[in-house]
Amino acid sequence: MNPIGNPASPSTTRRRFLKTTGALAAGAALVRPGRARAAGEILALNGGPKAVTIPHADANRWPLYGKEEEDAVIALLRDPGYGPNATLEKEWQDYFKVPFVKSYCNGTSALTAMFFGLNLPPGSEIMVPSYTFFATIVPMRLFGLVPVFVDINPRTLNFDLDDAKKRLTANTKAVLPVHWFGNPCDMDAISEWAKERGLIVLEDCAHAHGTSLKGRLMGTWGEMSITSFQATKPLPGIEGGMGIYQKREHYERAATLGHYDVPRSFPADSPYRKYAVSGLGLKLRMHPVCAALARVQLKGLERRTAEGVAQTRSLNDRLIELPGLYEQKSRTDGKRLYYAQNTMFIDEAQAGMTREAVVKALQAEGVRARAYTYPLQHKLALYAEAQWWHHKPTIPELPGSEQANATAISLPYFTKAVPEVVEQYVKAFEKIWSHRKELARA
Repeated sequence: MNPIGNPASPSTTRRRFLKTTGALAAGAALVRPGRARAAGEILALNGGPKAVTIPHADANRWPLYGKEEEDAVIALLRDPGYGPNATLEKEWQDYFKVPFVKSYCNGTSALTAMFFGLNLPPGSEIMVPSYTFFATIVPMRLFGLVPVFVDINPRTLNFDLDDAKKRLTANTKAVLPVHWFGNPCDMDAISEWAKERGLIVLEDCAHAHGTSLKGRLMGTWGEMSITSFQATKPLPGIEGGMGIYQKREHYERAATLGHYDVPRSFPADSPYRKYAVSGLGLKLRMHPVCAALARVQLKGLERRTAEGVAQTRSLNDRLIELPGLYEQKSRTDGKRLYYAQNTMFIDEAQAGMTREAVVKALQAEGVRARAYTYPLQHKLALYAEAQWWHHKPTIPELPGSEQANATAISLPYFTKAVPEVVEQYVKAFEKIWSHRKELARA
């Protein structure tokens, strides 16, 4: 052993050298060459060159229709009729392997029929996230049903079961999770809890066509579920919707509300067969052009989903390496899709910058980014006015929903392969993150 102050032995020096060079190598591995270059570049915000220079305004164009869709519509025009509706229903039933389905003019009407199909007494409560489109909730009021607003997990944007457990009352009869932006909810845990509490499980799958959890398709976990074929959706028919029913009683009641011609096909013992010709007051039939388009789109659904996931992962897998930047969290035992936009979240404390500063800098670099704030249903005027409700909903505090709105950043969901644009987006983010101290002072 060398005394303190004496020169190190050759072996000690070698060990120090290996330790030092190893640390340097590890540090170098954590710094991409692109990040190192980005640190030396001037932000476009301050007069530097933009990171994103490739035009990509059409890179998230949707819907994508081709010759097969055109041929299907032309064939219908030459031989008008409602044949595509029945064919789509059969194909949907086969795809999901469910006993009953019914098509509707849109997702909202499918939800309306679903709430009617429940046949619950007025004042019955349905747990539902506030972070959703109005159609998931508002039609409840037509049948005296009362929404119980449930918070979301701000990283998944999905139904928070722990919050739901706190809001359970004696009047709660059903739960209605929404698979937001194609991200499957925790249907295993939700279904298990609902069974323990004697609650009916419903699903809003308007964004979640063909997604699954543990190999089980979304839309088959609940006693009833709906899907939308509106033009922005992952399976676009311009308009249209579909309901799935596990029980005959739900199917017959829901279908009779808006399909006057359907009850004649019910078995003789059906309590709704007598309403053939009249139905129960509404006409909610899907337009056959929408059915024809949806049929073609269904054929390519799984391919489009896989391509969209691969394209999004090529960007997000690199972005989430940056401190304080996160994506919508998904379970590893689920199969999701991406839809409409690519949602990221910023932890301002970890990132060292505000969302406002980041979005402003990204936009200056040519990134199509914006601060994303979704209208929360429980804050809208409709729910505060007793005249519209059998029982006026309780207006809660939902911190998870507020956090999502305070931290989300919307990026484009690219619907075609644009690897060069992805590289430039990564460069833009790395450039901004390398100037965090500068942006923190802005």
